[in-house]
Amino acid sequence: MKGFSRKDPHVALCGLSCGLCPIKLGGYCPGCGGGAGNQSCKLARCALERGGLEYCFQCGSYPCGRYEGFDQYDSFLPHQRRAKDLEAAQANLEACHAQLEEKEAALAYLLEHCNDGRKKSLYCLAVYLLEPEDLRPLLARLQAEPAMDGKARAAEAAKALREAAKKRGIELKLRKKPRKKEA
Repeated sequence: MKGFSRKDPHVALCGLSCGLCPIKLGGYCPGCGGGAGNQSCKLARCALERGGLEYCFQCGSYPCGRYEGFDQYDSFLPHQRRAKDLEAAQANLEACHAQLEEKEAALAYLLEHCNDGRKKSLYCLAVYLLEPEDLRPLLARLQAEPAMDGKARAAEAAKALREAAKKRGIELKLRKKPRKKEA
């Protein structure tokens, strides 16, 4: 969107964590931070109209009607944590950034050292939804076994992420909006 830019590459206006998005990682979206790509976000337009807010929580009308049904279904990222993550950013932006940087580093490791070409979406989803304390032991275990080949490393990482998600009662699947049935 022309004239709109943000300083924070980690947390979107709405609270989604852009640095963990497979579309952004693929270079197809700059997020709501400006630049070329998908800038049709109604929240970005609203923030620009309100003087260039960095986060929706800075608006006296948050949460507004634009958020009705926003978290019911996922986009490229899960929306299940969005409100909680935005709340955390509002309470302590520095701690929020530190956690996101840790998650981004975990995702970068998984993509560089444990990717068999079929795990990017799983890794993005799992790292997004799990807590850093769930990811640390997995990464330590994988890093301690440098001789493990790529396929075995990818299988081990996927298995461990699914187990950690199961322990927390998290389903590693995006919630898609049901298609409308044709009459």
